[in-house]
Amino acid sequence: MNELITDLKSLELETLKNLRSSKASNTLRAYQADFKDFSRFCIKNGLSSIPTEPKILALYLTHLSANSKFSTLKRRIASISVIHKLKGHYLDTKHPIIMENLHGIKRVKGSNQKAKKPILINDLKTIINKIDEINLPEKKQLRDKALILIGFSGGFRRSELVNIDYDDLEFVNEGVKIFIKRSKTDQSGEGMIKAIPYFDNKIFCPVTKLKDWINFSEMKSGKVFGISDKSVALIIKKYLSLSGFDANKYGGHSLRSGFATSAAEFGAEERNIMAMTGHKTTQMVRRYIQEANLFKNNALNKIKI
Repeated sequence: MNELITDLKSLELETLKNLRSSKASNTLRAYQADFKDFSRFCIKNGLSSIPTEPKILALYLTHLSANSKFSTLKRRIASISVIHKLKGHYLDTKHPIIMENLHGIKRVKGSNQKAKKPILINDLKTIINKIDEINLPEKKQLRDKALILIGFSGGFRRSELVNIDYDDLEFVNEGVKIFIKRSKTDQSGEGMIKAIPYFDNKIFCPVTKLKDWINFSEMKSGKVFGISDKSVALIIKKYLSLSGFDANKYGGHSLRSGFATSAAEFGAEERNIMAMTGHKTTQMVRRYIQEANLFKNNALNKIKI
């Protein structure tokens, strides 16, 4: 009997380990941070955070709704649900009191959030030219140009960009192949390859600038850029500000959205954009295409005054 109990205990521990491994470490940290905020709300109001109940979660969402985006509310629900699962508790996040409350909040506030602006082709050129003008150490100049151009041309998420390893690169006649081991939509770690070709204009060629950075740094192993994902956003904002842009309107996602919007502007097909960005659904990509076509397919183009 004791042996059976011991076996079950080890199975429980292994199962918990598997559940934790099913999520990327960054994702788990985000879940934990969200749950910590929920716990503070519960402690302050004498409520139970785990296990909790739909009514308490609904009250928390109402509390958040005054100063939070609608997308934040949905993310908090997902985080609280995951933490409950990891701890072995069930929480009905589809309960009517939660869903109806969300629906009411959405009608009052709206769900349309102000997205960060994309960095488009001309913006990209302005930034790279500005880096050349600034009196920077050559090492920083080469790294930042490679980072920005690769980030844009590959439609990378920040987490993917900073985790590119030297061994993930394969330079070929056409350009460079970059193996992405794991991404937000590939939690099982199957990976994908992004192929970036040489550009005719060497000044703005991501492959050329990546080679320049690797050769200068004499890199033979390790992370290619050696920075955190938060640093990506700070670097982008810095050069945008120096180039005369309102940096507050841009973020770390601006390179990725800039690639998708620019590709759509130049007529790239939806499936080809998705093949580069790694989007699993068409919803977001179609938003980029719609943005790209606001003036291109505008009915007013047919009116001559």
